[in-house]
Amino acid sequence: MPITTSKIDCITNNKDSSPCIIHCEDKDVALDDALNWVTHEANNLLASATDHGAVLLRDFPVKSAEDFDAIVSALNLPNFPYEKSLSNAVRVNRTPRVFSANEAPPEVQIFFHHEMAQTPLYPRWIFFSCEVAAEEGGATPICRSDLLFERLQADRPDFVQACEQRGLRYTNVMPSDNDAKSGMGRSWKSTLGVNGHSAAEKRLRDLDYTWEWLDGDCLRATTPALPAVAQLDDGRRVFFNQLIAAFRGWKDARNDPSKSIRHGDGSPLDVEAVKHAVTISEALAFDLLWKKGDVVILDNMVSMHARRTFTGTRKVLASLACVETNCFNANSPRN
Repeated sequence: MPITTSKIDCITNNKDSSPCIIHCEDKDVALDDALNWVTHEANNLLASATDHGAVLLRDFPVKSAEDFDAIVSALNLPNFPYEKSLSNAVRVNRTPRVFSANEAPPEVQIFFHHEMAQTPLYPRWIFFSCEVAAEEGGATPICRSDLLFERLQADRPDFVQACEQRGLRYTNVMPSDNDAKSGMGRSWKSTLGVNGHSAAEKRLRDLDYTWEWLDGDCLRATTPALPAVAQLDDGRRVFFNQLIAAFRGWKDARNDPSKSIRHGDGSPLDVEAVKHAVTISEALAFDLLWKKGDVVILDNMVSMHARRTFTGTRKVLASLACVETNCFNANSPRN
């Protein structure tokens, strides 16, 4: 049967980072009816996510990881399995296309980033669902990178030009085994999908990374120069990278943020310009406070996301998707 919904703040190309919010007004609506609605509205939902950066579905009948999987599947997009990614966070799979959000402890803040923009392989779409809301804190801030790009280009044009011309290069030290105490504690074995050094080196060589083996069987890997700015089909330009997260948050027993990111030619970043980008991102941020059952559709090319610290138990699930069958095309356009 049809379901009744209401929309809030769904103005096309609004000039802030607030998501388009869609409420399900029907009490006790069946999951099958919600899935039929999502399938029927899929193109509109994805288009709204691109316009706004994100769409929040609230009060829909999502009570489990399986329900969330069904909602995501109803959008009919190719799955991007987490185990195939080069992301540096520890996750736990719950279904074939649903996994836990970053497993880092609650006191660890996750800073603004585009998902996997520090790698050649990245998803177009990210989906989140709240399984358990934190007692306090735990918001997921959203920041639109088209707006950030506009502000940064006006305020720091030389820095933007340097990012466009030189790109960015990321360095990450990975442990031999997963370290769930770190926001970037995924092991090199899991990240690269290998068991030994030879296979790891072949994978890195294929990706055009450079590397160094360190004490404790840790692996320091450095990406090739990756673009820092992308252009969308509608002409908008976005600050598509992991600069803020790497500069502020890539810190644990193995990693030092001062060594995690440079321009693609090896030159250092303008630290004051990076700090200004951080300031702008926080000024533009919309803090999404979770309610159990919430589902968010986020266009990873348009919006960055982060995680605030929290107290109590917080369980947010995630899923990834591409726009084409070949999710793992390292030559996917960024500009």
